[in-house]
Amino acid sequence: MDLLPKSSKEFSSSEYWEQFFRRRGEQAFEWYGGYLELCGLLHKYIKPKDKVLVVGCGNSELSERLYDAGCQNLTNIDVSEVAIRQMNERNAKRRPMMTYQLMDATETTFPESHFQAVLDKGTLDAILPNTEERTLETATKLLVEIGRVLQCGGRYMCVSLAQGHVLDKLVNQFSQGGWMVRVHQVSEGSSNESGSQFPLPVFFFVMTKVRQMPGFPQVLEMMSDKEGAKPLRCSSPDELLEAVKERQHYSLIRNRLNQNQNSQEVSLDLCDGESGRTRYTFYVLDSPTVRSSHANQFAIFIVPQGRETEWLFGSEPGRRQLAGSIGFRRLIIVALHRDQHFESMEAIQTELSAKVLELAPSGLADNQQIPFLSAGGDIGTRTVKFRGRSELSGEFVVEDARGDGTSYFRRLIFLSNQNVVQSEARLLPSSTHRGQKKKKKDKKKQQQPADKEESPSSLIIDKSYLSCEHHKIMISGLALLHNPGVLPDHHISVLVVGLGGGSLSLFIHDYFLGSRVEAIEIDPSVLDVASSWFGFSQDERMKVHLADGLVYINGLAGKEKAVYDVVMFDVDSKDTCVGMSCPPPAFVEKNFLQNVHKILKNNGIFILNLVCRDAVLKRQVMSVIHEVFPLIYAKKIEDEVNEILFCCPNTERKINPTDLMESAKHLEKTLKRPGALWDETYILADMFKSIQIV
Repeated sequence: MDLLPKSSKEFSSSEYWEQFFRRRGEQAFEWYGGYLELCGLLHKYIKPKDKVLVVGCGNSELSERLYDAGCQNLTNIDVSEVAIRQMNERNAKRRPMMTYQLMDATETTFPESHFQAVLDKGTLDAILPNTEERTLETATKLLVEIGRVLQCGGRYMCVSLAQGHVLDKLVNQFSQGGWMVRVHQVSEGSSNESGSQFPLPVFFFVMTKVRQMPGFPQVLEMMSDKEGAKPLRCSSPDELLEAVKERQHYSLIRNRLNQNQNSQEVSLDLCDGESGRTRYTFYVLDSPTVRSSHANQFAIFIVPQGRETEWLFGSEPGRRQLAGSIGFRRLIIVALHRDQHFESMEAIQTELSAKVLELAPSGLADNQQIPFLSAGGDIGTRTVKFRGRSELSGEFVVEDARGDGTSYFRRLIFLSNQNVVQSEARLLPSSTHRGQKKKKKDKKKQQQPADKEESPSSLIIDKSYLSCEHHKIMISGLALLHNPGVLPDHHISVLVVGLGGGSLSLFIHDYFLGSRVEAIEIDPSVLDVASSWFGFSQDERMKVHLADGLVYINGLAGKEKAVYDVVMFDVDSKDTCVGMSCPPPAFVEKNFLQNVHKILKNNGIFILNLVCRDAVLKRQVMSVIHEVFPLIYAKKIEDEVNEILFCCPNTERKINPTDLMESAKHLEKTLKRPGALWDETYILADMFKSIQIV
């Protein structure tokens, strides 16, 4: 028999409930669970001698079980005459001190401050099925009436699914009145006693009526589901609402994972119970094609600190590749968040063991050993060196992290997008930077192992290293300039739009000794970070303009022409709603590109880092660029969205790929000066493999 209403509006109808209880008969209906699931919380907040009002009691056995447990001063009310008659007949003799009355909870006849506790199991949810004005007015009447009949110090206990509009109404109504608000999670979305299934978990709200005292902080708490753990103390109602919604999100994910194998990656954040800050991010990946056995059903992979931004761990395609290579039906990849302390891999395993089992595939044996895997034998190293805030991009950190092996890197990361490294530089021992071989001064030093790991505090910036593949390709594009044989000492002028940590501009400055480099950076905070933490400095050949690149180039185009041999765009967009993250759309509009053409010498080159996921938008952008620059070489970066465009002002510069690679080889030879560091993994000619004219 289907006993659920046809539409949510029926929940608030007294006619619906009258029909509901007639059809159900005397069988108890335990909305959102029964006594066994709720008794721990009920007896925590209800004292045996308390006068208790139960609103919307229906034919639930909850009051009867409370009565039998010693809480006998119970008054039950409901709008269903059938339910009240049934319950009076059932309890008049067996439980004489408990009463059942036909009454509307929004307009009771009880005197003010008559009860020490009010219990509501699903009633608020029933009368608040939507956000229509009339419905909200009814809900307000209910909550105001509950506040009226409660004594100061009394508690309103509301068992609810806490759907969005109900949650907002409940928390905001009482927090604005100065009440203490405490939230417990009762279940993960199922009721053992009723056998019903809900897609959302059940919550137990406790609103305590208190006298408002000036200067006394309001108590807003999300209680932990671990015994003895401290509650999450929230600073605002919005923070409490967010905490509840996070619990709901987690339960929905569990429900989804328990039902079937998922073709899509599922991600969720797990927060520290006391601070509320994110501690772990889980990425759950199912591989249905893996042949399941007892041994390869489920595993956990811990990403070492500092390596979470690598492609294999920081992108969905990379994580899919990792999951496929490991060979488990379900793999949870765990990223460790910054600003959190992790003692050891063993401590992480202990902390996560219970939580990951909640996300295990159905059918996993109770005694199944869950393997914890990682890249390397420890949890990695990541040290925050500086924390700041940009007016344009928000909070950021500068951190030193250990990569694969013993290499260390310094990174600039904006916390609004923690998986993206804004700028990165490799760190080297200071002795390596001096470019001199160590002399054997004494026997003791001769016996030291050559690969001994150096402390991060003694490392310095390696300016020869380009961490970004697109930076390497952009540098290689200088081989397209005329007379590349003498290019390193040739006097060339370069404009770089977008400074970041300064590695691209510094490389040109340090290896093209005849260059004059100008960089445009709109964010003063970025220039400060580059100068303080990434070894960037200005001199007579290096200058930074703190300006909007659009404004600067437009202004320059109106004054003079043919200023630069090279113009480079390496600037990202702050608008995440556009399908192009680099550059901002205004940088590829025709009028602006025409101004770029004006400031570029006839034999010069315009180099653009294009990151566009929208295929239609990309075709439009390429069409506009072609209108201004007739010859375009394009290099797609493997496993990335980035595509580097080398745009020439005229078609006379057309060079076949073979000659271009030879030119790059010759350029690399001249860049490798004696005594100067060079990254041997960087081969300029390789950057022109699979280059195309588009």
